[in-house]
Amino acid sequence: MHRNDTPPIEPRSASQPERTYLTPPRRPVPASAGPDVGAILASVGEAAYEWTVATDALAWSANAAQVLRISDAAALATGRGFARYLDPDNVQTRYDAIMRGGGSDEGAGVPFHAQYRLRLPADNTTLWVEDVGRWFAGPDGKPARAHGVVRVINERHAQEERLAYLSRFDGLTGEMNRWHLTEALGQMLEEAVRYRGSCGFLIVGVDNLAHVNEVYGFDVADEVIGAIARRLRSKLRGGDVLGRFSGNKFGVVLKNCTPDDIGAAGERLLSGVRDDVVQTAAGPVAATVTIGGINAPRHARSVHEILARAHEALETAKSRRRGSFHAYRPNVEREALRRENMRAGDEIVAALNEGRVLIAFEPVVLAATRKPAYYECLMRLRRADGSIVRAGDIVPMAERLGFIRLLDHRVLELTVQELVAAPALRAAVNVSPASICDPDWSASLSALMRANPAAAERLMVEITESAAIQNVEDTRGFITRVKNLGCQVAIDDFGAGYTSFRNLRKLGIDIVKIDGSFVEHLTRSEDDRAFVYTLIDLCKRLGLGTVAEWVQDETSAALLAEWGCNYLQGALIGLASLDRPWREDETRKAS
Repeated sequence: MHRNDTPPIEPRSASQPERTYLTPPRRPVPASAGPDVGAILASVGEAAYEWTVATDALAWSANAAQVLRISDAAALATGRGFARYLDPDNVQTRYDAIMRGGGSDEGAGVPFHAQYRLRLPADNTTLWVEDVGRWFAGPDGKPARAHGVVRVINERHAQEERLAYLSRFDGLTGEMNRWHLTEALGQMLEEAVRYRGSCGFLIVGVDNLAHVNEVYGFDVADEVIGAIARRLRSKLRGGDVLGRFSGNKFGVVLKNCTPDDIGAAGERLLSGVRDDVVQTAAGPVAATVTIGGINAPRHARSVHEILARAHEALETAKSRRRGSFHAYRPNVEREALRRENMRAGDEIVAALNEGRVLIAFEPVVLAATRKPAYYECLMRLRRADGSIVRAGDIVPMAERLGFIRLLDHRVLELTVQELVAAPALRAAVNVSPASICDPDWSASLSALMRANPAAAERLMVEITESAAIQNVEDTRGFITRVKNLGCQVAIDDFGAGYTSFRNLRKLGIDIVKIDGSFVEHLTRSEDDRAFVYTLIDLCKRLGLGTVAEWVQDETSAALLAEWGCNYLQGALIGLASLDRPWREDETRKAS
């Protein structure tokens, strides 16, 4: 038995004839014919052609009639015949691209590219065609022959037109978008200046759109916006321009508009919107708009000024009454305030960049012994001329301009630096309402406390009562995060707002700072004495420490200590200073 699958070889007998095996003849391998260009073109929906300029003869690949949907072979045979199918509104054709496109043939031909539209009378349809190729020059250097490929690009051209449309017009209302509207405003202003005329610009704000979104949904809000756009459009004169400026605002450019005309236009648009409800899929919705307007170049000589002052007029109209119109008028005090804001903003940024933000230290002492308990760190700003600006002169403006969070970050960093440099120092730092809601400030505090854990138990964070009552839940979350880091929390200016003791306990603060307006007249006002005494007593019952601010005299200090107030702060104790008084104490102890 064989151990493999190979059959045994049987011996051939002498009488058995020898088998003959014939090898089939080898067929010659044909030379490669290359790819079938016609089949490839047909598969990708393209047709190739060659055009001889002198005879106007057009030679096409076999699939041209199928690609171009032109069955008339005679029409495809010549350039003139093909031209009969070209839309007369075409900006450029193959002929234009070749014969008028310029360029010089250096031997390799000159590339050309054209997009044009064909009109097919058989079924009254149109085709957009992309034509790409090269032309070759004759002895005179002019085009003599061209070849290329064409493809139908209806879908691509529709997409390109859609994108081009959206780059200039709003997809919801069909009106100009902000960029196109601003461009039209610039052109109108330039024309008004050139011919010594005038124009107007209106910012139309849709009232209560957020409420419509919330109650009815975004689809209904879109219906309202579209209806308002149509109503505004119906009330414009010929030559006026309407555009969607932002989500809930439209812009209107008024041609040849005097200051009197702008008021009439505003009232006409107001009534055009409010006179009837908007019928939507969710039912009727009442819609109104508020409008701010400006005349140019009388009250603004640039597009930037027009937009800024029109928005200012809109805000003024909103502050007076929703659904009203207000025209911008120059105001000396307002312009002076704007310039002051700009100057202050530049000064704050420069001080931050150049390290001219400082902290002053105001002592807070134990009421019983008058020994320093901690220092409140107050921001100061050193001007370029060396003069010092107090926090009270900077903070309100910084809050209006949006710089307060940057200043809060810097004061926190400087305070922690002092705590690290002086292990015996205890300090308090103020936090603005904006920083309470700013996750970056909390993250900075967390990073600083992780890097300097010994400073956490010596740092107190002060928040104002007005900030605390804006959103009790958010404030409580902020206080929890601060206390989890090991810091204490105080509520400043308590009594100036309306925080209930229920909320006070709910917030979980450590110290209540009694507003100085109740303390400074303590010896002369029976009402103030009653309020402060009651407040101190309630805080003791709640286990909260108390600080009396603005302590002016010894009589008040003695009363506060007798009532159980824990700490005193004010002119009697010592005003804020850039000096570091704890260093003197350390030197005195060392000696």
